[in-house]
Parts: sequence; structure tokens; C-alpha cells
Amino acid sequence: MLNRILPQQFNNNYRGHKLALWLFIPILFLKIGISLSSIFDTYNVVRSADGIPIDTFTSVGAEAVVSVTTLLGLSQFLLATLGVLALIRYRAMIPLMYVLFLVEYLAKKWILLVKPIVRTGTSSGTYVNLVLIGLLIAGLVLSVRTKPSNRMTAQE
Repeated sequence: MLNRILPQQFNNNYRGHKLALWLFIPILFLKIGISLSSIFDTYNVVRSADGIPIDTFTSVGAEAVVSVTTLLGLSQFLLATLGVLALIRYRAMIPLMYVLFLVEYLAKKWILLVKPIVRTGTSSGTYVNLVLIGLLIAGLVLSVRTKPSNRMTAQE
């Protein structure tokens, strides 16, 4: 399994289940959409999707939150762009991209447990994140799974 996540070379030779490739496409669309909205519609994302009561902050505090959220959106966009590159040119990277997306997501959740942010109600981002984590787990499992034809070849 580790050879699937970290192959000796990144090429277009994808050996996982085809469904993982198809699941990767909506994941990339979600991640790109989330990142672009974080960059270009930051104030609304912070208020509605993240549920942060930015209206109660001082103007300097609100500007800081908006700036940090924009920077985080840029980081998200660059990681998603790497995923697009993997999908188009280096498909052997797909399992690694699933791992990176999952580690990034779980690390952010852990940080928010350690250093929580006060939020107002349940944000709409919560439901999107639940769908995203489900797709990521399913995609990772499928991407490292050996195809039935590969099992036979590996045993011979």
C-alpha cells in the first residue's frame, strides 16, 4: 500500500480503482471553489460558511481575520492546483493527494479542537466538510486498492 501512496516515480500510470479518479474530480471542484471563494468573497465566507461573528470584531480584528482567511484560501488553491496537475499529468500521485488532503483536513480539525474559534450556530461549511471528508476517505481506500487483474498479475 505504501508503494501506491509513494511510488518510485510519478507518472501517468494509475493503478488504483477507476472510481477513485472519478471521486477526485468533484473533490477538486469543491476545494477549488472553496479556495476561490475564500480569496475573492472572504468577508461573506468568514461570516456565513465559517460562522465567525466578524461583525462583532473591531475593524482591525476583522481585517486580520479576513487577511488570514484570504491567505488560507491561497494555500488551499495551490494544493488543489497540485491535485489538478496530478489528475492531468501524474496520476500515480492520486493516492498521495488523497493522503495530503486528508492530513490537511484532519490537522485543521485538530488545531481547531486545541485552539477553538467562537462561532455563531452551525455554519453551512460544516455540511460541505462532512461530504468532503466522506469523499476523501472513500477515494483514498479506492485509490490504494488493487484491481482484480493486478492481483492475479502480482501473484504470478
